[in-house]
Amino acid sequence: METDKQLDLVDKTKGEKRVMTGCRFVHMCLSFFFILLVSSCSLPRIIVLDDPLSPQEHLNLGVAYEKKAEFDPAIDEYKKASKKIPLAYVYLGNVYFQKGESGKAEDSYKTAIDKDPTLADAYNNLAWLYYKKQENLSEAEALAAKAVAIDPKNETYRDTLAKIREHR
Repeated sequence: METDKQLDLVDKTKGEKRVMTGCRFVHMCLSFFFILLVSSCSLPRIIVLDDPLSPQEHLNLGVAYEKKAEFDPAIDEYKKASKKIPLAYVYLGNVYFQKGESGKAEDSYKTAIDKDPTLADAYNNLAWLYYKKQENLSEAEALAAKAVAIDPKNETYRDTLAKIREHR
């Protein structure tokens, strides 16, 4: 018997010995793998159409990432939250500011103001951004004054306005 061309298989149910040629064995293996391949392609796939997290949960998750200085995941979460919560643009601007991406921070604060003109944080943070960059200081003063007008009891807004006026 040629061992290269034949394989001895034992049918344990009948106790018989059967001989299969190598070519038939390879064909049988290829057929088996083809069946596996085709069947794996047709398995149902789970696609999540609705986000399981609410916008507020995305915002909270972004805050958690930001506290751990994981800025890129925080940005992703804030972007998801911003679809429904304009305040998320303020948080997004804050992360960009921390990363040194002042252009993106500025755009985020401006978007927050456009979406909700009552967001005093957006006015204040944009004013602070201009103050730190030492540019648009007259606009920074107007923005800080707007933040104070919205929430006159907030010490942070009054401090921002005072620092800008002191510098000018």
